[in-house]
Amino acid sequence: MGVLLGLGAGIGLLLIWSAFALPRTSARKAPAGRTEQLLARAGLAAVSSRSLVLLCAACALVAGTALLALSRAWPVAVVFAVLAGYLPLAIVAGRARRRQRDFAEVWPEAVDNLASAVRAGMSLPEALSALGVRGPESLRPAFARFALDYQVSGRFADSLDRLKSHLSDPVGDRVVESLRIAREVGGGDLGRLLRNLSSFLRQDARTRSELESRQAWTIAGARLAVAAPWVVLLLLSFQPAVIARYSSAAGAVVIFGGAVCCVVAYRLMMRIGRLPTEQRILA
Repeated sequence: MGVLLGLGAGIGLLLIWSAFALPRTSARKAPAGRTEQLLARAGLAAVSSRSLVLLCAACALVAGTALLALSRAWPVAVVFAVLAGYLPLAIVAGRARRRQRDFAEVWPEAVDNLASAVRAGMSLPEALSALGVRGPESLRPAFARFALDYQVSGRFADSLDRLKSHLSDPVGDRVVESLRIAREVGGGDLGRLLRNLSSFLRQDARTRSELESRQAWTIAGARLAVAAPWVVLLLLSFQPAVIARYSSAAGAVVIFGGAVCCVVAYRLMMRIGRLPTEQRILA
């Protein structure tokens, strides 16, 4: 019995020592694909890329079948099937842009709240957790999740990494990394760092908002010019005698050629007038 007690005590002491002395190894995740990154930026990280692909395929199948039954012209059905298949991706991409734009508008307020909390004597983890209650509405779920994560694990750096992954926002990456450096380096410059960061983020958001407002009419015109011919073609599908002309080889060449021209012209116009998008270099 004494041998067993001694062996158990030795194993317990060994486990306690290994928890503090041995280096922690974390398994690295495989880099996310473009679809996973798009879903994360849109706040849909819980949705898998396979589900999105299946939704695109289902939309394409339903639209193609409906147009084929309506118009009896397979080129028209193929074009609208492709358009319907791309629609879920376009919706997710638009949601990601709106989410990033909304975050850019409220980050200065969030950083101001952090600076006020730190000035009031709160620690950095407490100030970040408080944003889940008193922060901007769109950022509260992410910081509430950070507060719960930090309470459970007690590891500030790992909780910051998960906060970055949940936000999936370039501005959020800069804010989180600034806080990480301030936490690791220490010193009394945290308040000044947060005030400077807030001023920079507010100025950047103001400049981008002005440029986007001036660019809005260009984007609206490009989308209207691309959509108009296909709306007309959809209306013509209700006239079988007219749309039947596109069932021939010449009609297929006209439709597919027009589709290629529209895609190339739209992408070219959007690329010329596109504002530089900030990338997640610290992800």
